[in-house]
Amino acid sequence: MILSYYKSPNKDFTLIQGDCVGILSKFKFGFDMIFADPPYFLSSGGISYQSGQVVCVDKGKWDKPSTTEEMDAFNLKWLSACKEHMKDNATIWISGTHHNIFSVQQQLLKLGFKILNVITWAKTNPPPNISCRYFTYSTEFIIWARKSQKVAHYYNYNLMKKLNGNKQMTDVWQLPAIGRWEKSCGKHPTQKPLGVLARLIQASTRPGAWILDPFSGSATTGIAANLLGRRYLGLEMEKEFLFMGKARREEIENSAVRSNYLERLVKAKIVLPSDNYFVTDDMETCYNVPWF
Repeated sequence: MILSYYKSPNKDFTLIQGDCVGILSKFKFGFDMIFADPPYFLSSGGISYQSGQVVCVDKGKWDKPSTTEEMDAFNLKWLSACKEHMKDNATIWISGTHHNIFSVQQQLLKLGFKILNVITWAKTNPPPNISCRYFTYSTEFIIWARKSQKVAHYYNYNLMKKLNGNKQMTDVWQLPAIGRWEKSCGKHPTQKPLGVLARLIQASTRPGAWILDPFSGSATTGIAANLLGRRYLGLEMEKEFLFMGKARREEIENSAVRSNYLERLVKAKIVLPSDNYFVTDDMETCYNVPWF
């Protein structure tokens, strides 16, 4: 039995400490969707502009640049482990920039995934370019791929169209970077906005789905999943980030906080105001998963 670092009261949110490849090798279970925010390998001593101050962009040792061969081997290893735990019709989303995304794409193809889209997330509030020697960096990429070339995936086309003013949603998303209100439990150096994760989850899963994040970080994926009535397993090596994820999940036990978050997502046209998202079923009873 794998010990969890934290499990929510209704068992819809679990965090486990450790390396994702090692942990995934210890159980057999198929997820409906995976979101992965792996290292971008861009922490090379550069600087950026944040909250009115010049800051170093070094995220930590886990984000230090490596050789092309080492990056490819790393991405192949964790993607292989994740593929083993995807249902046949499951999809995976992987975020990145030019530093890592081309390596990820090549490993996906090597493993037989079918790439569905490459989303361009155009940030509406990017930090300025301090050096004034390049165009301002304002985008990230999110690859969407399915496990099987032949097995159809789930896509909630009608909801995405409705959220986009009854027009087909394109693969360019204009969404803000993370807001101050999302950092109430601390600051993670690569934290993703709830709005981005909420859109990915709604687009590719049904309520009650199981979602895995092999690089959980501050557990934004899990918070978005629970707000939208999905279930979550997050894997993370760093204890300080596990603590942050736990605190964020405990925060939305407060109905006022949960309502506030959903209202913000509605205002940003990420979710619809009429839907009831929060699910309180016991995961182990409904899904018979005794492994954590």
